[in-house]
Amino acid sequence: MSAESSPKIVIVDESPIRAAILEEGLREAGYTDVVHISEMQSLLSRIYALDPDIIVIDLENPSRDVLEQMFQVSRAVRRPIAMFVDQSDAASIQASVEAGVSAYIVDGLKKERMKPILDLCVSRFNAFAKLQDELDRTKHALEERKVIDRAKGILMKVKGLTEEDAYVLMRSTAMREKKKIGEIAQSILTASELLK
Repeated sequence: MSAESSPKIVIVDESPIRAAILEEGLREAGYTDVVHISEMQSLLSRIYALDPDIIVIDLENPSRDVLEQMFQVSRAVRRPIAMFVDQSDAASIQASVEAGVSAYIVDGLKKERMKPILDLCVSRFNAFAKLQDELDRTKHALEERKVIDRAKGILMKVKGLTEEDAYVLMRSTAMREKKKIGEIAQSILTASELLK
């Protein structure tokens, strides 16, 4: 792994000893760009400023408050996150998954495990991000379909067109105006609201 291709990794850990173990493990695995944050104050803004590719969070005995703060980071920063904890319970694991933590490792702080854990973390994050994108696209397509159907209904009623003719009219208008058919449909709905 060359220095140019090495992702920027941020370690969030209040313990300098544990952070040193993580950092050494990362460097041995070929990760050269590693930054350590030991101060939890204004954590989110510091992570935003560093803009890392991967975040490694190491918590010795996390309290509910600390976990919640880390989950807020996870929800806000769309990056692969590996979270190491010494002990955990089912509720914390569930909460971490919901918050978008890509890898939640209980009692697994061993430097030689860093590379496989980060590889897993990144691949899980990418798989989840891909699913999320597909879901967003599907939702958008569904919303657009509803808008088009409502616009067709308005054209059929106002202009006395068949469903097919209403669609053809919207499509030809979209092509003429170099817009998407969904935008034309939205304009029809907006105009219809104004004319009520």
